[in-house]
Amino acid sequence: MAASARLTTLTRLGFAARGLLYIVIAFLVIRAGRAEDPSGALEYLGQGGGKWLLILMAAGFVAYGIWRLSDAAFNVEQHEPGNRGLRERVGAAASGLVHLFLAWQAVRLIQGSAGESGGAAQEGAQTTLSLPGGQLMLLLAGLILVGVGLFQFVKASKDSFCDTLDSSVARQPWVKWLGRAGYSARGLVFLISGFFLAKAGLADRSSEAGGMSEALTWLTSPWDVLVAIGLLMFGLFSLVEARYRVIHDVPVDGLASKARSKLPV
Repeated sequence: MAASARLTTLTRLGFAARGLLYIVIAFLVIRAGRAEDPSGALEYLGQGGGKWLLILMAAGFVAYGIWRLSDAAFNVEQHEPGNRGLRERVGAAASGLVHLFLAWQAVRLIQGSAGESGGAAQEGAQTTLSLPGGQLMLLLAGLILVGVGLFQFVKASKDSFCDTLDSSVARQPWVKWLGRAGYSARGLVFLISGFFLAKAGLADRSSEAGGMSEALTWLTSPWDVLVAIGLLMFGLFSLVEARYRVIHDVPVDGLASKARSKLPV
C-alpha cells in the first residue's frame, strides 16, 4: 500500500477517534453531570487499561493532523480560490494543529503522565496575558473563536457538511440531522468559549477564560443536556465521516521525491 493510501486510512481512523471523544464528552454530561473537553475525554478513556485504544487514537490524530496541514499547505481538498478558500485552508491548519496536540496528549497518557485538561484555558490565557500585547491577543483569539462558532451555524443551516460525503449517504435525512444538530451544538460551545476568552482579554484576568468544559459547566439545566445531545450527534456524524467522507489523498510519495531532488548531492 502506498504511503498516501496508508495516510488516508489512518485519517479515517482520526475521524473515528474524534467521534469517540465527542461521544464520551456527551456521555459524561448526560450520565454523570461532568463537563469535559476533548483532552479530559482522552484522559477518561485512558483510565482502566485503555492503552491500546489510546495508541490507535494517537495514530489517527497524527494522520488527521498531517492531512489537515497538508490541505492548508497544498490545497489537497481543492478549495475554491478567493477569501472563502483561504479561510477554509486556515481552518484546516488550525484543526491540524489541534489534533496533533491531542495526539501528543494521548502519547503522554500512554506514558503515564498526568493529563492537563483541567484549567487549560486559564493557563493558556495567563501565558498569553504575560506577553506584550497579551490582552489584545486574547481578545482577538476570542473574536476568532466566536467567528468559528458562527461558521458552525452556517454549515448547519446550509447542510454544507454533506458536500464532502459520498453521494450514497450525503443526502440521507438522518445524516443531515446528525450534522445539523452536531454543528449547531459545537457552534454554541465555540461562541461561549470565545466570549470567555474575549472577556478575559478585556478584563485582563485569566480566570475569566474558558474552553469547552467551562462552557458546558456554564450552561444551566436543561441546556447542558441538550447541547450534550448535540455533541453526541456530532460524534456519531464523525463516525459517518470516518466511513463515507471523500478524502483526497495527500501525494506523500510525490512530495517526498520532490524534496529529495532538491537535496544537495
